[in-house]
Amino acid sequence: MKFWKKAVVSTIVAAAVVTAAQARDQIRIVGSSTVYPFASYVAEEFGVTTGNKTPVIESTGSGGGMKIFCSGNGLDTPDFTNASRPMKPSEFADCQKNGVKNITGMVVGYDGISIAQSNENKEMKLTKEQIFLALAEEVPSKDGKSLIKNPYKKWSDIDPSLPNREIRMIGAPTTSGTRDAFDEMVMEKASKSFPVYGGEYKKVRTDGAYIPGGENDNLIVQQLAQDKSAMGYFGYSFLEENHNKISGVSIDGVMPTADTIADGSYPVARSLFVYMKNDHIKDVKGMKEFANLFMSESMIGSKGVLKTIGLIPLPEKMRKKARESVKNLTPLTKEMVDKHTVLPVK
Repeated sequence: MKFWKKAVVSTIVAAAVVTAAQARDQIRIVGSSTVYPFASYVAEEFGVTTGNKTPVIESTGSGGGMKIFCSGNGLDTPDFTNASRPMKPSEFADCQKNGVKNITGMVVGYDGISIAQSNENKEMKLTKEQIFLALAEEVPSKDGKSLIKNPYKKWSDIDPSLPNREIRMIGAPTTSGTRDAFDEMVMEKASKSFPVYGGEYKKVRTDGAYIPGGENDNLIVQQLAQDKSAMGYFGYSFLEENHNKISGVSIDGVMPTADTIADGSYPVARSLFVYMKNDHIKDVKGMKEFANLFMSESMIGSKGVLKTIGLIPLPEKMRKKARESVKNLTPLTKEMVDKHTVLPVK
């Protein structure tokens, strides 16, 4: 009996040691390059003010982050993933299949996708349709009855009123939520203006006019500052922080600014999200505190510090609703995902 009791005690102690070894005292975050500067600021503040370790954040793009986040529920997987667009139904299904079933979503603010160029260029004004014709793999023929391989080399080929300047757009790769949003809000929407497509179209040309710029938006900013012929697109915060090097391009007559994004007049605006694995909270130190700090008025409020680096705050009522949802660890449901939200659906 004594040997049996000792064996039981040894087993319990061994299990406790394994559990302790699995627990972490540092939060892991992956995901969107657009949300990255905001999450990084919160992470630094979290490390300085709470005594916890500063979270480790990797910029993988929204799609790449979702893939890693949804790959499993173990502590060898990330605790949070940032996204510049809502979780897709297919990603939610992957999470569920791999045991990631207890998720809370955080909507942290708004952002606009800004097209920008070197400050040394003259002001540029484009419509969504002109951008589409510059970047689409196929464009309407002159009679508008068929599709042909995109022949446009310069912006003036599309419209004589545009500059006699080579079409070179540095943009996001396919793993990026910014690319998803750009394709939806610019390419797909503009394609509906041309009946020959028979619906939505978003195939981007691969002949060098469109240049995938990777997940580091700061590198795109640097390229634009050095290359006057190019334009590029990225989250508004990168334009806001680099006005000394680059300037925004108006879309449909509206410039990307904090006010035009907040009031909805800028045509390429979107919400930003963070998703949290609630099952990790018990084993990863500080997760709830980090989430609540991110959602605090001092961070995402109308006078919050994240506004100073380009985040566009949500309306006050929506902020309160979003904050309450995170405090209550409201579980993400298929209905929410289908409606492109992280807030309870009435």
